[in-house]
Amino acid sequence: MIFSEVLRAHNVKYVFTLVGGHISPILVACEKLGIRIVDTRHEATAVFAADAVARLSGTVGVAAVTAGPGLTNTVTAVKNAQMAESPLLLMGGAAGTLLQGRGALQDIDQMSLFKPLCKFCASIRTIREIVPTVRKALAIAQSGTPGPVFIEFPIDTLYPFHLVSKEFGVKNPPKGLMGKVVTWYLENHLTNLFAGAWETRDVSPLPVDIPHATDDQVQKCIELVSRAKKPVILLGSQATLPPTPVEDIRSLELLGIPCFLGGMSRGMLGKDSPIHIRQNRRDALKEADVVLLAGTVCDFRLSYGRVLNRRSKVIAVNRDKTQLLKNSDMFWKPTVAIQGDAGSFLLQLSKGLKGHKCPEEWPQSLKAGDETKENANRAKAVEKTDRHLNPLKVLHCVDELMAEDSIIVADGGDFVGSAAYIMRPRGPLRWLDPGAFGTLGVGGGFALGAKLCRPESEVWIVYGDGSLGYSVAEFDTFTRHKTPVIAVVGNDACWSQISREQVPILGSNVACGLAFLDYHIVADGYGGKGCLIGREDEDRLSEIIKSAQRECREGKAMLLNVLIGKTDFREGSISV
Repeated sequence: MIFSEVLRAHNVKYVFTLVGGHISPILVACEKLGIRIVDTRHEATAVFAADAVARLSGTVGVAAVTAGPGLTNTVTAVKNAQMAESPLLLMGGAAGTLLQGRGALQDIDQMSLFKPLCKFCASIRTIREIVPTVRKALAIAQSGTPGPVFIEFPIDTLYPFHLVSKEFGVKNPPKGLMGKVVTWYLENHLTNLFAGAWETRDVSPLPVDIPHATDDQVQKCIELVSRAKKPVILLGSQATLPPTPVEDIRSLELLGIPCFLGGMSRGMLGKDSPIHIRQNRRDALKEADVVLLAGTVCDFRLSYGRVLNRRSKVIAVNRDKTQLLKNSDMFWKPTVAIQGDAGSFLLQLSKGLKGHKCPEEWPQSLKAGDETKENANRAKAVEKTDRHLNPLKVLHCVDELMAEDSIIVADGGDFVGSAAYIMRPRGPLRWLDPGAFGTLGVGGGFALGAKLCRPESEVWIVYGDGSLGYSVAEFDTFTRHKTPVIAVVGNDACWSQISREQVPILGSNVACGLAFLDYHIVADGYGGKGCLIGREDEDRLSEIIKSAQRECREGKAMLLNVLIGKTDFREGSISV
């Protein structure tokens, strides 16, 4: 099929799927051209995996699922990709062009489902439309603010002419004029469907449109930053987007301006950068005289902008105008608002400020606060919990032992929230979390995509015991596709992030309680290897983790079912 040639021309290496009859020709055609087909145990996982590939590779992630329930199963994952600004192509099967709306198997109005979620939606009506539509969709996915696109392929646009013509044939047409009209209509429809299908078409990528700051805007920002005594940069996920190589952003270190990293930008400055500040962000923002929001949004993560000091000069850079100005009508005002690419802007700013250095006492004071807070965290990690292991100790141990090339996938609430403070990605594009949508269930798909993109890297999934339930079946996928990962499950038998607020406010733990189940045995059943870790294993924790790393290197997907107790480390964290 010609659409697979378009994918190959766009450097697509993987198509993630859960097989269905509506899409079999898509999968077979891609396989014949050397595009690897990776089948998962849930359609949402297929989209999450494509999302991870998009983030890590700088190309468009691709998933294909069957019609009806196959597509409805992807809705949450597609919405997550939209809010995380990941360029992603979802291809969906559909009932034949003549049977839509007539009660065909799994026939629903799929376009209405995806139009609010995608930058571009199209339903193929003739085979000659396929190449230009796929090229257009791939360009749109990467242009402006990246995001998902959707193409619906009715089944008769995918199967060969001789099979489709048989289906269009009327075995017992009505007699008389009506019979002739019906036969003529079907033959005409078939002719139009395949007209021009075998013509040679250009499959090369279309230009991608990326907004950039103007020279005047950059110059104004250079002047603001050069006069600042206490500047702060907040890097968001957009700073990792192409075309700027993420490694180049480290040029910010020459300016000495303190940086807080969020989302996909975690790790961008390495493990121990002198300008990377991990703690006390709210206090730093109160003191800052210039704040640069580089792809960072004033949503709930910044208290809708209320954490910004009204006396601060605020420079906001974002590809999306709505995100750029979110809540600026209420809680904050940008001094300079730039609808443009954050990464390229930061390079221009660094170049324009060459030779300038932030006053050293400012980052040093913030770094001192960092050390005080992190020492307190380490002290909490050695405290004994009422039962089982201290989760902070477990996370510190994993952080100390994981390989330098590790990729961390975050999927959960309370345990993952603690991990965000303790675990340190060693470099750019080595942290994957769902993003602003806060979706549970990303773990299996994100890890799958990450391991395929970086087969030599250790891939760690940090799971809560609640979130594990969404994608534990993907241990089968890890086994079949030889993509071994290590999952660390913080098993406290509770949806703790919810329980922490629900119990004191409403006086009941209803629906929050789980059980200390044998998740490690589930991993065994899916072809991986599981290990139960409790308080009796505390002295051997490092040894057990190192053993899991060895087994993973030998090709075994590992699940560490770690029984953990309660701490007050995240007291006051939000769940809504």
